Amino acid sequence: MPGSSSSPPKEDLSWWPAPAKLNLFLHVTGRYSDGYHALQTVFQLIDRCDRIGIGVREDGRIERLAGLAEVEPERDLVVRAARLLQQHSRTRLGADLHVIKRIPAGGGLGGGSSDAATVLLALNRLWGLGLDLAVLAQLGLSLGADVPVFIHGRSAWAEGRGERLTPMPLPPRWYLVIHPQIAVSTAEVFQAPELTRNSPVITIRDFSADMGNVCEAVVRARYPAIAEAQDWLCGQADGQGGRLRARMSGTGSCIFATFEHWQEAERIAARVPDTWSSFVARGLDRSPLHEML
Repeated sequence: MPGSSSSPPKEDLSWWPAPAKLNLFLHVTGRYSDGYHALQTVFQLIDRCDRIGIGVREDGRIERLAGLAEVEPERDLVVRAARLLQQHSRTRLGADLHVIKRIPAGGGLGGGSSDAATVLLALNRLWGLGLDLAVLAQLGLSLGADVPVFIHGRSAWAEGRGERLTPMPLPPRWYLVIHPQIAVSTAEVFQAPELTRNSPVITIRDFSADMGNVCEAVVRARYPAIAEAQDWLCGQADGQGGRLRARMSGTGSCIFATFEHWQEAERIAARVPDTWSSFVARGLDRSPLHEML
């Protein structure tokens, strides 16, 4: 038929959330023979989300309709995730992918990994594949160490490369997140010779809110603007007359502080200098994507 297309119009896409995460602490306890690092961390999901529009195609093609302009479609994790699932399942179906970014790229919030996980989970449903979470998480691990936590959709204690997960209910909290308008390369940080790689192994019972992120020292030395943002947030008064504890998420660049009440987070957010962007987010124990599924 003239004018027909196997690609659905934009208004026919289904829309799926891809939540961000924070690392409440991050230790590097060793290094594997393949170069990957052994980690211990707590992943806290938050309600800051990218949005992924997906339309099923009958011709088997995977097309990115929109996404980060600086990332070529073939390198985009959403395209790679769709192709990986397509190859694994041998489906003849394809997909159109439309990515709306609200999670800063290179900010340590797992945006690319979450986008990939959303594509795997949503296409598993839309293509009618019926794969379980364990299979999808194993596929996702080949795309990035953070993908499995988004596949399982729970805040969690994580070990190994970040894929050995224990669901961890966390107290209700609000987070002020500052993005210093800088993207940090995860590979650069983990390849840094000065990175501490011998943090003592702890158990989940040892976790406390006072624990730090071993990547901070590396990033602060290399990116003065990130150090400035962290120092600024640490200099703000909390509701009890003390000072806030500000930490970096993942390998940076985002800095965050924790609050019991939304109003306190918003009070500090109103003071954030215009040279940085910021947002207030609520901690989640369960991903909004899993609520949809």
